[in-house]
Amino acid sequence: MLLNYKLSGQPLGSAEPVVLLHGLFGSLENLNIIARALSESFTVINLDLRNHGQSFKSDVMDYPSMAQDVLALLDHLGIEKTHLVGHSMGGKVAMQVAMLNEDKIDKLVVLDIAPVDYHPRHDAIIQALNAVASSDITSRSEADTIMQAYIEEQGVRGFLLKSLAKNEQNGLTWRFNLHVIEKNYDKIISNINTTHSCLCDTLFLKGNNSDYILAEHRAAIMQSFSNARAKIIQGAGHWLHAEKPQAVNRSIIDFIQ
Repeated sequence: MLLNYKLSGQPLGSAEPVVLLHGLFGSLENLNIIARALSESFTVINLDLRNHGQSFKSDVMDYPSMAQDVLALLDHLGIEKTHLVGHSMGGKVAMQVAMLNEDKIDKLVVLDIAPVDYHPRHDAIIQALNAVASSDITSRSEADTIMQAYIEEQGVRGFLLKSLAKNEQNGLTWRFNLHVIEKNYDKIISNINTTHSCLCDTLFLKGNNSDYILAEHRAAIMQSFSNARAKIIQGAGHWLHAEKPQAVNRSIIDFIQ
């Protein structure tokens, strides 16, 4: 099965392609800010990762499988080489794609994630999502009220609510496969499978207010991606592309052009 995707920018085959990979609980719409900035010079492919958006559902949720999904789509589109940009979980998928088949990757951009294991940090979010899923709601405002008991930050609730969609019964349901994500959460926060040092040119962008990439991760980054460099986006947290879009977009364009 192929991932759901959206093409924008220059026609396929007329310009260098860039594939954009969203993070956990997201969808292909999440990186539209980057897609618009790249569209003048590149063919842009936004996609929904498995168990997200309008892509297929699967009981399997690990980085090798998600990376193979991306490689299968590249083959389907006839793309022999691409730039790859991924945020958070999507950044780990991007790293896994490069680790599996670096000949497919021109340049790799990883937004605010490192090739390391992470401690659980989404407990409150998962509780909020389950609370909404088990409620008979008909509006996003009702869902937001439920989620306020678990998630204080309005921006985080707003991000999650973008994935709330009408079902066949005219109620609302999450587009992502919450049950499978929760079941496989330990795999999502784990490291990618690193078998060697990937030699592709790689840029790690970190929000200076984020704790997803730390100084102690430098050794793991350089061990897995020996041609990596890093840049800090000032005034940004984990959602750096939404908080500082101009700085992030300029950093990506300068790197891949």
